[in-house]
Amino acid sequence: MPLSEYEQRVLQQMEQQLRSDDPKLAHTLAERPRVDIRRLIGGILLVAVGLGLLVGGVASGMTWLGVLGFVAMLGGVMLSLTRKGGAGGNSDGGGGGGRGGPARPAQPSGGGFMKRQEDRWERRRDDQGR
Repeated sequence: MPLSEYEQRVLQQMEQQLRSDDPKLAHTLAERPRVDIRRLIGGILLVAVGLGLLVGGVASGMTWLGVLGFVAMLGGVMLSLTRKGGAGGNSDGGGGGGRGGPARPAQPSGGGFMKRQEDRWERRRDDQGR
């Protein structure tokens, strides 16, 4: 079901607001994920070799060879599914980086996940108020 003119206009305004408020997020959402063909092919080959080792280990009764094959298969899957910069593909450690101002000291990890999220939200609100 197509959007009405009013809904299209509101959606367009929301997109413009997103681009002006957080251009980095808008750029991240707009770009398509890129597949590294070499990593994908390497992962597929590693899975195939691992499968051969697993079957060979089971057929010959060498348990260690089967375990090695399983580990190779797992490594191949991980290789083909992860991005070059890590699982998230973001190597700058988050937090927006690149802005001027004093560096913030590292927070101790004892606060838990929700505390860190609240702190990040507060820092972001403070940075926007400048």
